[in-house]
Amino acid sequence: SRVEELEVFQLSQVFNLSSSKKKFNANMIEFGGKFPYVARGDSNNGIRGYITESEEFLNPANTISFGQDTATMFYQKEPYFTGDKIKVLRTKEVELDRYKALYLITSLRKSFSTFSWGSSSFNEKVLKETDVKLPIKNNQIDYTFMSDFVRAVEKLVIKDLVIWADKKIAATKEVVAR
Repeated sequence: SRVEELEVFQLSQVFNLSSSKKKFNANMIEFGGKFPYVARGDSNNGIRGYITESEEFLNPANTISFGQDTATMFYQKEPYFTGDKIKVLRTKEVELDRYKALYLITSLRKSFSTFSWGSSSFNEKVLKETDVKLPIKNNQIDYTFMSDFVRAVEKLVIKDLVIWADKKIAATKEVVAR
């Protein structure tokens, strides 16, 4: 197994950055609809609920939603609507899937961890110029490594959970047998 080389890229080299096609005010919409409504919250993938609006305003699936004043980032596997101050990040070279997205989001969070939080949000210029370290192979971003790495971590976590569950079951059986 090779040691992965990392290279610094500006966010704008990796992603097309856009604003939502239409911003929906959470206080003016009715929840209980068909498509995710992504806001700047930090739980449930940023999804505040589901709404039905004109599908022409949907943001594309397989993108990362970015809360401009919270730096919350989530992979969105379905088309979605957003509220205010959400940017849509679409990878330039490949179609995003959950594995690549998890790696990229982790790298982006590391990049943003050095920022000091003030009252102003991340404007588009700051976002585009933000440096992010990514693995490379043959001078290209190595998306295959990203996917393989996240899958390997996932398998290790699942294995550890199975071992933990087996131990818990054994301990419970021992207590019940007494």
